[in-house]
Amino acid sequence: MSTPVSISVVTPVYRAEFIICELVQRLETVLSGMQITYEIILVEDGSPDNSWQKISEICTQKPFVKGISLSRNFGQHNAITAGLDNAKGEWVIVMDCDLQDVPEEIPNLYNKAQEGYDIVFARRAKRQDAFLKRISSNIFYIIFSYLSGVKQDGSIAQYGIYNRKVINAINSLREPMRSFSPMVRWVGFSTTAIDVVHNQRFEGKTSYNWSRLINLALDIIITYSDKPLKLIIKLGLSVTILSFLYTIFIVSKYLTGGIKVLGFTSLIVTICFFSGLILLTLGVLGLYISKIFDGIKNRPLYIVNKTLNK
Repeated sequence: MSTPVSISVVTPVYRAEFIICELVQRLETVLSGMQITYEIILVEDGSPDNSWQKISEICTQKPFVKGISLSRNFGQHNAITAGLDNAKGEWVIVMDCDLQDVPEEIPNLYNKAQEGYDIVFARRAKRQDAFLKRISSNIFYIIFSYLSGVKQDGSIAQYGIYNRKVINAINSLREPMRSFSPMVRWVGFSTTAIDVVHNQRFEGKTSYNWSRLINLALDIIITYSDKPLKLIIKLGLSVTILSFLYTIFIVSKYLTGGIKVLGFTSLIVTICFFSGLILLTLGVLGLYISKIFDGIKNRPLYIVNKTLNK
């Protein structure tokens, strides 16, 4: 009979061939010092570099490291899902592979969870990201907080420790649009957060460019909020009321002789305004319909190519 695993560490891997060895070494040092049973699950998300070769080398030397290679790049949150599906620990740590999430904070997260919490988030008191990334992140969380109606903390991301029942609840959610942090908040359970050290990326540059960040932000907002649709209704109602009042004003002016020739400029401006409004409305509706289309395909969230030490 296999020994129960106390902690599973799940990390998606992308463009990290020069980071993985350092990551595993520091995780092993920290976890072995806690005198618990553990496993480290590295999910290679179709990385174009030699990340999988590095994972393979480590797995041959360290049986507690488990490697999962996906058939292509499915995205960070789908890779996290693959790791969660294979995690056996009573507690699960989710962290990025770039060592901005500091492994040495794991004992603090674990000790806080022992106070009776099911979820302990790692709150980045002083983020070490680039200035523009911090600004864009803050703007996103302000907008997301407004649209979702729930206060979102931009200093909290994936890094944290989660009880097995939390992970089981998250694994039961199989919608195609994945975003780990909002899913954790949705399932509930007793939650807290502690301040942790946040480092700069160990090596290389982040794979998230502006285009990917904007697409991710749109996906998260549309998946977890219907407020854009409600705002469209309010906007349409407001424009209708203003148009009705303006019509009354124009007709009264015409009947009293105040208007001899209807203006060409006002006509063009009105056409352009309503054309833009219609296109905006159709665009938002199209985004929601596209998510419905993705959902009814019922495709797998990821496809596994290879596994090691499973």
